[in-house]
Amino acid sequence: MKKPLRRAVHGILLLDKPKGISSNTALQHVKRLFNARKAGHTGSLDPMATGMLPLCFGEATKVSQYLIDCDKRYRASMRLGITTTTGDAEGDVVTESVVPDIDQGKIEQVLARFRGDIEQIPPMFSALKQNGKRLYKLAVKGIEVERPPRDVTIHQLDFCGYQNQVIDIDVHCSKGTYIRTLAEDIGQQLGCGAHLVALRRYAVGNYTNRQPLALDDLELAQQEGDYAQLDGHLLPLDSGLNYLSRLDLSDQDAIKVRNGLRIDISKEFAGKLIRLYSPSEGFFGLGERRLDGKLASRRIFHFSV
Repeated sequence: MKKPLRRAVHGILLLDKPKGISSNTALQHVKRLFNARKAGHTGSLDPMATGMLPLCFGEATKVSQYLIDCDKRYRASMRLGITTTTGDAEGDVVTESVVPDIDQGKIEQVLARFRGDIEQIPPMFSALKQNGKRLYKLAVKGIEVERPPRDVTIHQLDFCGYQNQVIDIDVHCSKGTYIRTLAEDIGQQLGCGAHLVALRRYAVGNYTNRQPLALDDLELAQQEGDYAQLDGHLLPLDSGLNYLSRLDLSDQDAIKVRNGLRIDISKEFAGKLIRLYSPSEGFFGLGERRLDGKLASRRIFHFSV
């Protein structure tokens, strides 16, 4: 039996990734539900984590990097007194310590140390590469290598509660921030260690007031054979790029840019990535103003593929 032809699907889906599966497993499952030719995700969530995972279909994969680079917002819970190999509840216990008497005031003092620009040492159980090898592949073999610290920014770090030796926090952070590492470092500063026991991402970039879609709801629509209902959940390619400048071009100039030609534009766009629009196509690509004052294309979309 021949496999059904994959569809040309274009757009962004905000998936509510369930607990217990990897981001790639979730992506591949949703890709099959949509019967889509091409899809990618915009930054992994650990299997233990839940929440917003933007999936990019078709030409939207060309803007996925700009969503990966966006800030993220999380709600996290960390258990004091226990550290693990992975920094979360999926790892093996490494140390157990007595949790000292602490209150909200003490916790707030420690949280204040992590607000702003900080350095983090990435965990061994991560997908980062060193000398061409994924760190987690070394970690499962019991190999630990030195990792250089990374600069990240914690824009906001709020105390949300403390009960039964579990601290709840709300985090607004830059790309590349490991919440597992943040939990471990906070536990170390409190003198007893800690590991992450729950993590939910509720916002990515300017997707701050949108409810992600549950996998069960997508499966139900697919069982009904209703691709129109599935496609109706897709957001336009520019929906997550509102932080970029916008430039409206005439159809004639848009054709020139599509063909690789450069046109003169205003100085106000100097050094910035720009969203490009035309009357007939709407959002059709990304460009940047070069030092010579001309617009050069960076990403051009072709929705027929």
